[in-house]
Amino acid sequence: MARIEYAPAPESRSVVHLRPSYGLFIDGEFVEPTLGEHYTSVNPADETALAEVSEGSAADVDLAVRAARRAFTRWSRMPGAERAKYLYRIARILQERAREFAVLETLDNGKPIKESRDTDIPLAAAWFFHYAGWADKLEYAGLGPDPRPLGVAGQVIPWNFPMLMLAWKVAPALAGGNTVVLKPAQTTPLTALLFAEVCQQADLPAGVVNIVTGHNDTGAAVVAHKGVDKIAFTGSTAVGRRIAEAVAGTHKRVTLELGGKGANIVFADAAIDQAVEGVVHGIYFNQGHVCCAGSRLLVQESIAEEFVARLKRRMGTLRVGDPLDKNTDVGAINSSMQLARISELADSGVAEGATMWQADCALPSRGFWFAPTLFTDVAQSHRIAREEIFGPVLSTLTFRTPSEAIEKANNTQYGLAAGIWTEKGSLILKMANELRAGVVWANTYNKFDPASPFGGYKESGYGREGGRQGLAAYLEGDRA
Repeated sequence: MARIEYAPAPESRSVVHLRPSYGLFIDGEFVEPTLGEHYTSVNPADETALAEVSEGSAADVDLAVRAARRAFTRWSRMPGAERAKYLYRIARILQERAREFAVLETLDNGKPIKESRDTDIPLAAAWFFHYAGWADKLEYAGLGPDPRPLGVAGQVIPWNFPMLMLAWKVAPALAGGNTVVLKPAQTTPLTALLFAEVCQQADLPAGVVNIVTGHNDTGAAVVAHKGVDKIAFTGSTAVGRRIAEAVAGTHKRVTLELGGKGANIVFADAAIDQAVEGVVHGIYFNQGHVCCAGSRLLVQESIAEEFVARLKRRMGTLRVGDPLDKNTDVGAINSSMQLARISELADSGVAEGATMWQADCALPSRGFWFAPTLFTDVAQSHRIAREEIFGPVLSTLTFRTPSEAIEKANNTQYGLAAGIWTEKGSLILKMANELRAGVVWANTYNKFDPASPFGGYKESGYGREGGRQGLAAYLEGDRA
């Protein structure tokens, strides 16, 4: 399958009006950091500077928590229907400013504009719409007739889906009557800061949402602050483990959505072309920067050769390049640090005896890039089959029977997601029941809905986000 050449179709940057420097968003206003320190957020596609961003300190986190605590009294006592109006207003503004958010997300993150435009921002708005509908129905969340908000929620989000992860955490917290101190990822703070402007535009009461940017120490200060009642974190398992240790023995509630090593399992009777598309979407969407990415392909032995051949042909059509080009399929790696991690693990795959194949594509000379990569001849002991790469790298293994597929799929420290490709409904139900994964997709992959809970088992974390379960994580009460 030859790659079809398209004329460049770049999205305009003119819809985004970046400030030269951003303060912290505390108590409804942008303020300068206590220590006066800033750092530069860069475009990973070309390494150019985008804006100066404030480095929040423990003192700034304290100011934000105090503001959230003051706002909690009014916000938590507000009727649910009134809180819902604010969430609906935020959702509508996100829709109205969707193009601006999508372009900014792509500039700051490196993901293709068509993903920001068609997935990230529409889903972020959908999350606010969904939880706006829950705000006056808390008694149906499964915690008894009079559930209560927890208080101040400290939320730390990752760089792979900055705006969507913000929505996953902020929307249910506000619907439940909590207030928020949010710490965005250090490499992708700009859409969170634009969201602060949306909060102002929606006339959200001051202090209900506070955004403190910075590096790891800032996030640690949010987790450690005694005035925080709930911690919600999405990120690496290593950091999640440290958070769990830090809050052990305290009053704080915790939800952790951590790493993954998802298995995409293809049976011989699957619609092969459909499965190929699903496998490609499962690992090369968002450059593989997806915690639930289908980074392990388990294909039934009888079709493995044909399937891999078709997969390579499809990979050869992927367009890698300018993330703002509407034709681009695979954008830039988010940072030099992540690129080094991906490269190191790919090198280990070759060193351990796996066969590496990469799509033939010209990578830009500036920025952080890695070609879509496929490994065959992979053993379960290889690092590329065990460790989360968080990049556009797929490891392929084979199986003969469903029981072998289940055994191999579950042979991981993670348990976040899996995919099943077969025409047999009974086999789908059997596999889904025996796979130790929080989410199992059937004949599709990477599909999300705000009404559906998402989360993992084992070292993929605990707790759920989305749906009624995601709302209950921000409430307490007597169980019915």
